[in-house]
Amino acid sequence: MEPYPTPSGSGHGGRALPVTGVRPEILASWQRSQSLGIDREGAALPIESDLDPDSRLVRAATPVLDRLYERFAGIPVTVALADSRANIVDRWGDPAGLKLMDAASLVQGANVDERFMGTSSVSMVLSTRAPFVVVGHEHFLHDLKELTCMAAPVRDPVGGTVRGAVNLSVPRSLANPGMALVLQEATERIEQRLLELSTARELQLMDSFRRARERGGHAELELGSGELSRRGGPAPHLTPQERLILLERAVELISSTGETFAEVPLAGSRTAVLRRRELHHGDAEGAAVEVSFEDARGAGLPGRDTASPAHEPRRPGRATATAPDGRHVPLLERPGEAAGAHAPGATAEPHAAERHSAEPPAAEPPTSEPSTSGPTDAWLLLVGEPAVGRLAAEARGRLSLLNEAGVRLGTTLDMRHTAEELAAIAVPRFADLVVVDLVEGVLAGEEPPPGGLGPDVALRRVAARTDEASHDTTSGGLRDATISGLHGTTIGGLHGTTIGDAHGTTNGGVDEPARYPAGTPQARCLETGQPVTDSVVTAALAGHPADRVHPVDLLGEGEHSYLGAPLSARGSVLGLAGFYRRGRTRPFEQDDLTLAGELAARAAISLDNARRFHREHQAALTLQRSLLPRALPRLTAVDLASRYLPADARAGMGGDWFDAIPLSGMRVALVVGDVPGNGLQAAATMGRLRTAVRTLAGLDLLPEEVLAHLDDLVSRAPEDSADDQDPATGATCLYAIYDPVSCRCTAARAGHPPPAVLTPDGEAELIGLPAGPPLGLGGLQPYESATVELPSGSLLTMYTDGLLKESRGYGDTEARTERLLASLNRAGPALEDVCDGIAGTLPPDGPYDDVALLLARVHALPEDRVASWEFPSEPSAVARARELTRAQLAAWGMSELEFNTGLVVSELVTNAVRYGGQGPVGLRLLRDDSLICEVSDRSNTSPRIRRAATTEEGGRGLFLVAQFTKSWGARYMPQGKTVWAEQIPQPDQPAAEPDEEALLSMFDDPG
Repeated sequence: MEPYPTPSGSGHGGRALPVTGVRPEILASWQRSQSLGIDREGAALPIESDLDPDSRLVRAATPVLDRLYERFAGIPVTVALADSRANIVDRWGDPAGLKLMDAASLVQGANVDERFMGTSSVSMVLSTRAPFVVVGHEHFLHDLKELTCMAAPVRDPVGGTVRGAVNLSVPRSLANPGMALVLQEATERIEQRLLELSTARELQLMDSFRRARERGGHAELELGSGELSRRGGPAPHLTPQERLILLERAVELISSTGETFAEVPLAGSRTAVLRRRELHHGDAEGAAVEVSFEDARGAGLPGRDTASPAHEPRRPGRATATAPDGRHVPLLERPGEAAGAHAPGATAEPHAAERHSAEPPAAEPPTSEPSTSGPTDAWLLLVGEPAVGRLAAEARGRLSLLNEAGVRLGTTLDMRHTAEELAAIAVPRFADLVVVDLVEGVLAGEEPPPGGLGPDVALRRVAARTDEASHDTTSGGLRDATISGLHGTTIGGLHGTTIGDAHGTTNGGVDEPARYPAGTPQARCLETGQPVTDSVVTAALAGHPADRVHPVDLLGEGEHSYLGAPLSARGSVLGLAGFYRRGRTRPFEQDDLTLAGELAARAAISLDNARRFHREHQAALTLQRSLLPRALPRLTAVDLASRYLPADARAGMGGDWFDAIPLSGMRVALVVGDVPGNGLQAAATMGRLRTAVRTLAGLDLLPEEVLAHLDDLVSRAPEDSADDQDPATGATCLYAIYDPVSCRCTAARAGHPPPAVLTPDGEAELIGLPAGPPLGLGGLQPYESATVELPSGSLLTMYTDGLLKESRGYGDTEARTERLLASLNRAGPALEDVCDGIAGTLPPDGPYDDVALLLARVHALPEDRVASWEFPSEPSAVARARELTRAQLAAWGMSELEFNTGLVVSELVTNAVRYGGQGPVGLRLLRDDSLICEVSDRSNTSPRIRRAATTEEGGRGLFLVAQFTKSWGARYMPQGKTVWAEQIPQPDQPAAEPDEEALLSMFDDPG
C-alpha cells in the first residue's frame, strides 16, 4: 500500500479540489460530495439514537474486533463497525483516538454515508460492495487527511448480503499493506460467526417442532391459537413433482410478509391447501406451513393412496378465522379424532435447502403408505426463518430468470432487438430500470478490440426499459411472488415499459451517444470487464456533468443502487448493461453481481453472433448488389424500369438477374436470367453468368448463339472436379435484341418463361418463342430464336418464374400469367407505376421465389435520322460514298465531322470493295447523340488492326479509323458482315487540323 503524494493545494486551508495524484473514482466521489454542499471543514453528521446494541451483527463482530484492536496494541489505530446504512454501531481505540473521532463527530450512531460525510472508506465500501482504501488527501473532510482508512464489507454468508463494514484508521506514516490483510481476516471471521448464530436460531425453531413430535402423532399448527397439537392419519401419496411444487410454494409462504394461505392444484382433481403461521421461540423468529388436501368439490380427502380416491359426501362450508393481518382465512375441517390412527414417519421436515444444520433422524418426507380409512388431516410441511426462505426463493428466482434468458435471448440476429430482450427480461424481476449501451463500431459490425475498453469510448444507447409501477416505491429486487418455475408461467418483462411508450416525454437516451469519463462505475466496468456496483444520489448529479452518466430523470429523487455488467464475448467487450433499483432498501449484493454477469454474458454471445451476422450479411448484400446493374442505361431505343423482389429480405438477393446492354447500330440487348437456389452461392453464380453474357453481347452475336455459348460454358466442369456439377446447371435465360431502325425484336430462351408484349393498339400477350432447354442441358436440342415486329411505344416485359409461382411449387401458372397480362393491360405511361402494379399481383406476404422484372418501352428511330445507300463493288464507289456522306452531314448540321467521317467512310468502303466479295456494298448513317457509320458487305472475313511496316503501302486503314472515332467493331449476319464506327459530335469545339507528321510517325518501325 503506497501512500499517494499530497498534491499542491490540498492542505487544510485549501478550497479547490486537487485533480492530480487522485484516483478517478475518488475524484468522482469528490464531485458528488461537492455537489451535495458538504462542508469540508466540519460535516454535520446525523445521529441515529435507536440502534440495537444486541443485534446479530454486533454480537458476531464484538469478540472479533476486540481481538483485532488488541493485535494493534501500541499503535494509534481506531476500529469502527458500521451497519448496512452506514451508521457507526460500535468503535474501538485508545482515548486519544476516540477523542479525535468525537471531534470529527464520528460518534456511535453517526451516519458516515457519502451524502453527509463525503468521500470515506465506509461510504465507498457500501457503494461498491468491495474492500476500499482511502489514503490521506483522498478524504473529502480536512480533519481526516492525516489518516489512511481501510474498510472491508461484512457479508451475511446466507445470501451474500452486505450487513455492514469494518473500518481501520491509522496515521498515514504508519500504514502498511499487512493491516489490510489482517482486516480482511477479521471480516471473514465475523461472517463465520454470523453463520453460527443463524444456525443456532434455526436449531431453536427445530427444537420447538421436535418436542411436539416427541409427544406423538403428527405435529399440526392450530391457526387460531398458534399452539401445536397432535393429529392422526397417514399422508396422501405424492409424486416427486407434486412434492417439489408443494415445497416451493411453502418456501414462498415462509418468505412472504403478507400471505398466509395458498391453494395448489394437483393431479386427480385434488387441491393442496397450505397455511402459514408465524412462530416465535426465544430469539428465533420463523414460520411453519401445514398442508391439507381436498378433492375438486371442496371435500377433504382421506389419507390414502390417490390410485383409489374415495368419494365422500360434500361437507358444509369451511369455517374461517381472522388472521393476524386482519384477513379471513379458511380453517381446516376438524372431524373427530380417530383413536389409534397415528402413523409414524408421516411428518415432513424442512427441505435441506431451507436450513444449514443437520436434520434429526426422524425427519422424513410425506409417506405414501396406503390406508383404507381415516379422517381428514393436516400435516406439517415446512418450517424455517423468513429471511432464509426469502433467500431460497430468490435463488430459485435467479435460476428461473437465467432459464428464461436462455429461451428469450437471441431469438433474432438483430443487435438492437437482443438488447431490448435483455432489458425486458430484467425488468421488473431483477431491476426497476435497465439501459444497454453498445460500442459504435460494434453496431456497424466492426470487430471489437480485445480486452477492456478505455474511458470515453464511443458508445450508443440501444435499449432502455423501466418498471413504471415502481416509480413511486422502492425496489424489492427479485420479487417474492415471481418464481415462474413453480407455475410454469413467464412473467418477466410483462410489466416493463419501454421508455417513452407510456408518456412520450423521454426515450431514455435511446439512439443517442453515451460516454463515461474515467472514475465512473461504467468506466471501471468497461476497463476491467467485471461487474461493478455503486450508489446513485440524484441530488448530487442534478445539473452536474455526471448527470449524463445516469438517467437521473428516470430514477427520480433519492439514493438508488446501480449495477453495471460488461457485455463481454470471445475476449472483447461489446458494451455495457446498466441495472438500477430505486431506493436503498435492497441494494445489489454479491449474488446479484453473479446473476447480472451471467445475464450480460449470455446476451453478449447473442449480440456478438448478431454482429458477425450483420457484418457477413452486409458483405454478402454488397457483393450481391454489385453483381446486379447499379443503374440501367439511358438509351434512345428504349425506356427501362426494373424491380428485384427477394423472397427472403434477410437473405438478400439470390440468383435472379436482369441487364440492358447497348449494342452497335443503336440496338439494345435485354437479358433476364435465373440461377437455381438462393443465397451467396447463387448470387456468385449469377454474377459469373452475367459477366459472360455481357462479354458475348460485345461480340454482337445472335441470341441463339449467345445461349449456345452460355450452355457450353456451364456444361464444361472444371478439370479438378470433373465429377462435380456446375452450380449454374439448370439456370434459365431469356436474351432479346431490339433494333430501333427496323423495329424488330429477336429473342431466344433457355428454359425461361416467354416475354409479354403490349402494343399501343392491342392487348398484352405472350411472345411465342421456341422453347430451349436450361443451361447446361443444351445438348438435347439446339437453341432457336424468333423475330417479331414491335411498333414504337410497345411495352416489352421480361421476368423470372418467381412471378408465376403460387407456392414453393409452380401451382396454377396460367392464373398467374393471366394476372400479369391483366396488369399490363392497365399499364399507364409511367414504367415505375407499371412495376408497382405487377408487384401488386404477388402474394401479400411476398413472393415464394426471387423475382426479377425488366420493362422496356421501345421507340423507333425517326426516318430523318437514317440515311442508307448501296454501291456496286467497284473502286468508283469510294468517291461516290464520300460525296453522299458530305451532303448528308451538311443537311444534318454536322459539318464539323466532315473530315473524320470522310476518312472513315473511305477506309471502310475501300476495304469492302477490296475484300468483301462480289456483292454490293451498303453504307448507312445513323444520327442520334452520336454519328454511326456502317458499311456492309457479303464477306464473313473478320477485320482486324495490324501494325504495317514502313515499306508497306496498305494495312493502315483500320488504324486510322480507330484513331478518329470513339469506338468501332463488326457484327455478323447470316450472309456477310457490317463494320461500324461511332463518333461523338462536339459542336462547341472546332475540328482539329490533322497533324500529318504525327500521323506518319505512328507508322515508323520501332527499331
